[in-house]
Amino acid sequence: MAEAITVARPYAEAVYKHAVANDSLSQWSKILQLAGMIAEDNDMRSLIGNPIISAKQLGEIFLEIGKSKFNPEARNLVMLLAENKRISILPQISQLFEQLKAQHEGVLEAKIVSAFALESKQLKKLVDDLERKFKRKIEAQVSVDPELIGGIKVEIGDEILDASVRGKLEAMAIALKS
Repeated sequence: MAEAITVARPYAEAVYKHAVANDSLSQWSKILQLAGMIAEDNDMRSLIGNPIISAKQLGEIFLEIGKSKFNPEARNLVMLLAENKRISILPQISQLFEQLKAQHEGVLEAKIVSAFALESKQLKKLVDDLERKFKRKIEAQVSVDPELIGGIKVEIGDEILDASVRGKLEAMAIALKS
């Protein structure tokens, strides 16, 4: 997985720079999300790994599925990826592009995991606190994991804030082993 992200990064950055220069971030966001979904389709995956299908055929099949939703630049990108046998990294390109777009728009994505469902007031206060801490707008994705026992776990980029009972117990276990 890390290798695919590494290979996808230059493509995502190039598309991002092109989209910023042409004021088309939202258009490219939709295109890359569609392309990522097509690349993840089981039927397409079987074609991607099939040595009988040429790179040109694979690119043409891919573009036929997307029909008119791909602009000329996106069509060129798909064909380039097909020629370089990298069409399978489109989901990672889309993911990285979305991160760059969010940074450009000043938005950070936060994955909030709670032991119990958060009430809207609690979630709003938590998001407000995170926005003050990071001095950026926060877009929260909330999920529930009863295995946390109690508390919450927040993941923003590569920073993890673990205020869960399970996290504290694990830290205590590590401290006791030392």
